Amino acid sequence: MLDKDRTALVVIDVQKAAVMDGDHGIPLMDGGPERVARTVQLVDAARRAGVPAIFIQEVHKRTLIDFGRELDGTETVHCLEGDTATELADGLDPRPDEYLIRKRRYSAFFATELELVLKSYGVDTLLLVGGLTDVCVHYTFADAHQHDYHCRVVTDCVIGSSLAAHDAALEAMRYLQRECWVTSDEVLATLHHPTVAA
Repeated sequence: MLDKDRTALVVIDVQKAAVMDGDHGIPLMDGGPERVARTVQLVDAARRAGVPAIFIQEVHKRTLIDFGRELDGTETVHCLEGDTATELADGLDPRPDEYLIRKRRYSAFFATELELVLKSYGVDTLLLVGGLTDVCVHYTFADAHQHDYHCRVVTDCVIGSSLAAHDAALEAMRYLQRECWVTSDEVLATLHHPTVAA
């Protein structure tokens, strides 16, 4: 069962690069605009249902000093402060009482205040949306799992570096929590009820 009073929506790196043309340093599978639109819908529904939305944003200094090992793989320089592509996608403006957590590494838990925020809300279940399915969503899921949170990945509101990587990451997360997959339609249909199955 999913208790909306014990659940938070974690919006991971849903930034303008997902809906912009051109190379922004991170490869993306097709479908970004549609997935972002569904995420905006989900955030609105969560707010109406009293489920806290927590926004995560990857941001790096223009000096590149805080990239660490992140540029050792496929990704090139990305998410620099001041770039339009780094801003949160349209429709995802955190309200004054909501948290925007900026991170410098893949997991939203690593060297951030996320754990403190989740404890403050008193939640034990996380709805995860955003990107990349195979990187930041997966790493955040793994850390949440190790912190004993129940995780639900909204499968049509996450986007991978490729379809193959996206599918593999979803399978890897389901290996850890067999009931972790949900769709945006399932979540939207149940956010209006105090306690829902998901």
